[in-house]
Amino acid sequence: MSKAQKTVTVVQIGSPIRRVSTQRATLVGLGLNKMNKRSTLPDNSATRGMIEAVKHLVRVVDGE
Repeated sequence: MSKAQKTVTVVQIGSPIRRVSTQRATLVGLGLNKMNKRSTLPDNSATRGMIEAVKHLVRVVDGE
């Protein structure tokens, strides 16, 4: 009997142009590299921390 893992879906709404290289790397780590691209990730503290670091560039669409 496996427990369903919670997920969170994020959408890139901002461009990494003229941003610090660590913010671009965080977007790549989230699986985002183009505007309006969606990525579904496991909902854990590491993912939430990455979202917090680039909260001005992404929007959380779904957090089941």
